Parts: sequence; C-alpha cells; structure tokens
Amino acid sequence: MKKLEAVFDHITSRVNVNLKPMGIDVRTILQNCIPRERHLLYYAFYALTEDHPISFKFRHSNLAGTYFLGKTQVDHSVLYKSNVRGDELKRKGDVVEFNGVKTKLFYDEVIRIINSFLVKTLVHNNSKNPETPEVFRILNSTAMHFSNIHGTTLEGVYLGAFATADLSIMHNCVIGDFAYVQAGDLSRITVEPGRVWIKANNLFEFNYLYPEGVIEQYVKLDENGYLTGKFVDYVDEYKEDFVPIYSTARPETDFDVPETAYVSPYAVIKGKCEVGENALIVQRAHIEDSYIGKGSNAQENCYIQNSIYKGNNVTAHGGKVVWTTVGENVFVGFNSFVHGRQDCPITIGRDSIVMPHTIIDAEECIIIPDNSAVWGYITSQADLETQCINLDELAKASNVTLGAATFTGDGKAFVEAFRHRIDHIREENGAYFDGSDKTRGHAQKTRDAAFNILQPFQSGQDAGMYPTMTIGD
Repeated sequence: MKKLEAVFDHITSRVNVNLKPMGIDVRTILQNCIPRERHLLYYAFYALTEDHPISFKFRHSNLAGTYFLGKTQVDHSVLYKSNVRGDELKRKGDVVEFNGVKTKLFYDEVIRIINSFLVKTLVHNNSKNPETPEVFRILNSTAMHFSNIHGTTLEGVYLGAFATADLSIMHNCVIGDFAYVQAGDLSRITVEPGRVWIKANNLFEFNYLYPEGVIEQYVKLDENGYLTGKFVDYVDEYKEDFVPIYSTARPETDFDVPETAYVSPYAVIKGKCEVGENALIVQRAHIEDSYIGKGSNAQENCYIQNSIYKGNNVTAHGGKVVWTTVGENVFVGFNSFVHGRQDCPITIGRDSIVMPHTIIDAEECIIIPDNSAVWGYITSQADLETQCINLDELAKASNVTLGAATFTGDGKAFVEAFRHRIDHIREENGAYFDGSDKTRGHAQKTRDAAFNILQPFQSGQDAGMYPTMTIGD
C-alpha cells in the first residue's frame, strides 16, 4: 500500500499548509481514522442515467463506496464510502442568479475535488457560489466521519465528525464535531463543537450551543482519529446490513415499490416496510419496520426505524428517526437524532421543522405541536419550553432568546427561507410528480439508473488504489 500511504501524506501536507496557522495538525487524525485494509474491501460504484451528463475522471486517487451521478473530476484524493451527488448540476446555457444579478453559464457545471480527504461523507452539488458557477470545487478540504458538504467552495477546511457545512463559502476554517454552519462567506473562523449557526447577510441570525458535556456523549473524535459516542454506536449496530448490497454491482430486491417512487438498490430495507407514491429512498439510507408516505424522502445516511411518515416529509442527510410518528410536511434537518422508544415514542406535528443537528433522545413520551420549530437537546416534554417555538410566532419576531438559543433579525424571512428550501427539496425529489415531464424529480429520473462497479488493486505497491480512468467525455 505504498502509493496509498503517499496519497495520505500528500493530502496531509496540503491541508496542514492552510490549517497549521490556526493550530490544527491533521496528520495523526488522517493517518489513523481509516484502517488501511478497508481500502481493499470496498468497491466504488457509479451510475449512468439519461438525465445526467456523463463525465467521470480520476487519477492517482483512492475511492471506496458509492460515487455517483453527473460530471465529476477527482485528483490525488482519498474518498472513503463517499456519496458524491451530481444530480442537480447546472447545464451550459442555464441562467443563474446571485444577489439579484443574473448570469449565463458557458459550460456544464462540474464537481471538482482536488487533494481532498473525504471519509463517509456526502457531497451535494446545488452550488451557491457566484465566483465559479460552472465549477463546484472542494480543493484541500478534510471532512471526517459522516460530515456533510453542501453547495459551497471549500478550500483549506477541516470538518469534524458529523459536522455540516451548508450553503457556505469557506476559506481555511475549522468546524467542530456536530457543528452546523450556514453563515455565508467565512475565513479563518473556528466553530466550536455542537454550535448551530444560521446567518443570512444582515437579514437574520440564529445561534445555539449545546450545553457543556452533551456533545461528547454523542460524538467525540480524539487527537488520534478514533471516534466514539452514541451516534457511532448507533451506526455501527447496523453497518453489517450494508455489506451484502455493497458486494455486487446490482443487488437484487423483491421489495414492492410504486412506479412513481424510487428505492435505491444500495439502501437497506428491513422488516415490514411500505413506501408510498413519489417517495424517494436514496443510497446508504437504512429503513426498518416503517411506513414512508407519499412524496416523502430519506436522504443519504438516514436511519428510519419503527416510524410512520404521513406524507411529503423530508429527512435530510444523516437524520436518524426512531419510534416516531412524523406528521405531514415535516422536515428533519441534517444529522438530527430523533430517538423515541417503544414505551415512550415521539410525535412531531404537521408542518414542523426539526432544525439541523437537533438531538431528541426521549426519556418520556414527547409531542411536538403542529407548525413548530424545534432545536437543541431534548429528553422530556418540559424541554420544549425553551427549545421549541410556533413558526407563526417566530415569523413575527425580530429578537428571541429561548434557553441557550438566540434569534435576531427578520423572523418572517427566516421562516420563509426554510419553507422555500424544504419545498425545493420536495420538488427536486419528485414529491409533486403528476405524470408530466415538468414535475419529474429524482424519484422518477433515477428509476432506470445503470450501476457499474470499480474495484481496487489487491496487492503490490498499488494495493488499495484504483486505476486511472476516464468515463464519458
């Protein structure tokens, strides 16, 4: 594995050039967080569909796991169990708008990953960067276990375990474990673990920081790259379920799926499950003994167990929902942990928003009212008094302090921004499909995807590496 070690060393040095001035040395973490033998075990998959422009190039890289859809280029990078999505790439001739100014694209947008280390990471592609609208870049970033990267140009950025960089442009930043950041253009910023920070120019700002000692119970990555906590224990309990389906290019399934819905062959469906029309279950989702109603979707790295989704529900990347009844039009944000139990289930009222990186770990039955926003660390009904607000009340507010959370700015703009984004997700995923081409979404477009398998070298200096390849144009 001599060449694989050389790749690790190269990436470490590139990232450290940017982050050492901020007091971060990623060398030990990167060297230890993935056992080298794992690179021999996992295959890389890519998918071909008529709805996505084909181009896939990589060289001097290591890949493992799902790697699929759309124009992508990779150089000298390690990608381990990464989902790289290219299903919302802009096309040549598209007119895009940034800050009220429209511009036309000169060529098809591509995802461009350079000198990056991505481990168990999703990369989305609905780019929000006005600097390079044709190129979704990542460059020298380091993203740890189950972190999410969305719509952003990242440079020398360290993302901790279960962290999310959402709709942001970042330059040489450090994002702590389980921190969620959607705060625009950031440079040389360190975000502490467990901070949820949402900011939009001068319109509004939401801040919440978990109480001391809570985050360490759920996720903790030490200086040697070893990950512990309840999140890890939960995910590890079900990881063997993915082994059979990731051992073949086209897993077989006898699960009945409506013609307007889609369940990825690389999702786990266990026990008694039912999926409604226009629903979407993507790769690396894990569904067990649950009902997924019409127009609902479970995104990458979601776990849904013993739960009922009544319809048009969105569970964002990394969301975990257990023993929960989810009302219509409910959004469960990135990496949220909604964990009821058989003897104390959770009920989420319709039209509600579970904010990104929320932990609801029920010690008693919890009922979240209709049309609510909920956040933070909740174990009992009483906790909602300081971590839940009616969305209509929030829309009228300009200055709110509840417990450890603060909100300032235009409440109406904040609520409308969330509503608009959630509706966009439903639309893109095909929740509103009515049989017309105009309303087709991912649930309909990926039904006929052809999956192909790539395998690494098994011995010699190239062991663990994939061959240099060009697929498509």
